[in-house]
Amino acid sequence: MISTPKILIVDDEPDILEFVSYNLKKEGYNIFTASDGKKALEVAHTIHPALIILDIMMSGMDGVEVCRKLREEKEFDDTFIIFLTARNEEYSELAGFNVGADDYITKPVRPRVLSARINALLKRKRKEGGLAQTISLGDLKIFPEERKVTKKSTEVELTKKEFDLLMLLATKPGKVFVREEIYSRIWGNEIVVGDRTLDVHVRNLREKIGEKNIKTSKGTGYSFDF
Repeated sequence: MISTPKILIVDDEPDILEFVSYNLKKEGYNIFTASDGKKALEVAHTIHPALIILDIMMSGMDGVEVCRKLREEKEFDDTFIIFLTARNEEYSELAGFNVGADDYITKPVRPRVLSARINALLKRKRKEGGLAQTISLGDLKIFPEERKVTKKSTEVELTKKEFDLLMLLATKPGKVFVREEIYSRIWGNEIVVGDRTLDVHVRNLREKIGEKNIKTSKGTGYSFDF
């Protein structure tokens, strides 16, 4: 029997908490709430939620700091985090991805959109129970735990960043990842990355796995195709 996923909703606006809680309870989720960052950490440690919906802008400890603290603890490695924010500036999204957010939704919240995003993440988690298994994409096979890639049964030697880039693109074939998201997911806060660095990694990856698999969306970013 599959247990009902626990979802923790964190927002300092009571109306948002009530609205989102009501709609997700109708979807059958087991809902918990917190109205500030400190309480969110306490509840998270108590219930170990499958997913956290976290407001970025809160007084005291904001959502970015809450996410950072959770991602420092191994017990929350498998917990998905979706950021909510009323602000639509690009830097808010990048701040979220830099500290380990999985998705990002702007207010006002549209229940059907939020539900679709949650369902997609939780489905991914169930599938990734088999992430130790092979990911097959045409004649390309990816072995996540071993960090190994083969093409037509021949192993392809990739650097760490090349493997991470391939995994990012290959997890959502057809999705165009914008450059800023790629920088955030692959390089994080390690270094300041320029377009040239990403382009070189993409070029090297194409040389190793084939030109057709990595598509360029001009002026936007890259996607995986097979």
